[in-house]
Formats: sequence, structure tokens, C-alpha cells
Amino acid sequence: MSELRQEIAERQKKIRAIEIRCNKLVNETFGGQYESVFKGKGMQFADLREYMPGDDIRTIDWNVTARQGKPYVKLFTEERELTVLFLIDLSASQHFGSVDILKSELSAEIASVIAFAAIKNNDRAGMLAFTDEVEKVITPRKGKNNILRIVSEILSFKAEGVKTSISTGLKAINEIWRKKALVFLISDFQDDSYEKDLIITAKHHDLVCINISDNREKNLPDIGIMDLRDPETGKNFMIDSSSSAAKGGVKSQREAFEAYTKRVFTNAKVDVINLNTHESYINPLIRFFKERQKRRGLG
Repeated sequence: MSELRQEIAERQKKIRAIEIRCNKLVNETFGGQYESVFKGKGMQFADLREYMPGDDIRTIDWNVTARQGKPYVKLFTEERELTVLFLIDLSASQHFGSVDILKSELSAEIASVIAFAAIKNNDRAGMLAFTDEVEKVITPRKGKNNILRIVSEILSFKAEGVKTSISTGLKAINEIWRKKALVFLISDFQDDSYEKDLIITAKHHDLVCINISDNREKNLPDIGIMDLRDPETGKNFMIDSSSSAAKGGVKSQREAFEAYTKRVFTNAKVDVINLNTHESYINPLIRFFKERQKRRGLG
């Protein structure tokens, strides 16, 4: 019981530290950038009226025009509130980190920063967590408590599955949330055969992929014989990390994987934020906002 209490206390301490850190970043840096990139771009149909000289001909409703015998244009109102969904990979490979932070902890922190920016701009935030099955759904709501619940679940949730099926998460998002949302898919993408579902989701939602990695997945430490276990398959294997052949094999395998994921992201035409447990996420996130602003003519 004392161990459980200690575990809960440690988790609450982590959540509080994340909250303080992320609130500060949002207030000083990311709140305004989030608003300029994501807010005010959605438009919803409001009404119709007769065409007037100077109206944009692209807003003409040709069906109504044909029925009425004179041109009518569609009127739109700005859709200010967004639904922000975090599609979180909770598979076993997320519980890896060769420095002070696990990939799952980095997932929680980056989700927290974006979520706090969202509620600062009066948006709703929710979560769908997955492994090779849907593990947890948190309904999108406004307010800090929902964000802290999301962070807590990412850090502490005991998943039923250990493997990764990104398609499972993508299909669930599309089935549960029919209306367009801003979706952040946070994963290490150690999976394949998800490209089709990624393309479908990117067409239905505003999809951003946050790709989390760790240096040790590409560069082995020079410490001799290592007894390793694949967390998702349970398979044990040994490798001589001081062997140049082993180092080269691991590096080339990782480079092939990175080329594959890059190709999938490019084909799906999604925005990507590449993060590493060995580096701060602040500069990659700032770079993402600036690039998106420039690409969309907002900067």
C-alpha cells in the first residue's frame, strides 16, 4: 500500500510540474501562435441572400440559383471554437527512454502544451488512446481539469494491449467524431500498413502527426553484450553493441524505418512534428507553427 501511495504521489508531482511548465510556455510563447495558426479558419454555412455586385462568385449557390431563376450566394460565419483530439499511442514501445524522460512522458508533455493553448483559446480537448485496440476515450471538454485528466491517463494508464495498430486508432477517431476536428496523432509510429487510414483521416480532419523517437533506437551505446527484449513482441535477443556490424545493422534498419515513415507522411500530406527524448520539444514546436503560418499565408 505504501508503494502505491508513493507511486500516486510521484505521478501527481509529475503532473503538477508539467502543468506549471506548460502553462508558462503557453502564456509566454505558444498561446498566440496556436491562435494565429488554428483559430478562425473554419467557416460554417449561415444563410443565403441574393447576389450583389462585388460578391465573390465562388460563393454562388448554383442549385438555389437555378431554382429561383436569379443568383444567390452563401453566407458563412466564422467557426471560432475547435475540437482538439489527441490520438495517443500507449503501446509498450512508448515506455522506453534512454535519458531522463520516457517517450510516453514526452507524449504527455507535448499534449499538455497544445491542450493548454487550446483551452486558452476556448477550445475543447479530448483524447483517444490506443495500442492494437482502443484503450481509453476522454470526451472533448473545455477547462483545465480535462487536460490534467488526459495527462494523468497518458502517464499512468495500464493498457490491455502491448502492440501498435495505428489504423485502429485512426479508424476509431473517424467513427466516433464525424465532425471535422484538429487531431494530433502522437506515436513513435513503429507500425506499418496504416497509410490508407492516415490518408482518409487527413481528408476528414486537420491531422498533425507528432513522431517521437529516442537516440538509442538508432545509435547503440558501446557497452558490449546486451540482453534485450522487444516490449511489443516479448521476444528476447542478444546483441554485441561494440560490434561495428551490429551498430551498422541497427543504424541502417532505423534509417530504412525513418525513410518509410517520411514517405507515408508525405503521401498523406500531413503536417509532422519530429521530437526526440534527448532534445527539448520547444524549438521543433516553434518551427512547426512558423512553417504552418508561412505555408498557409498567415505569417
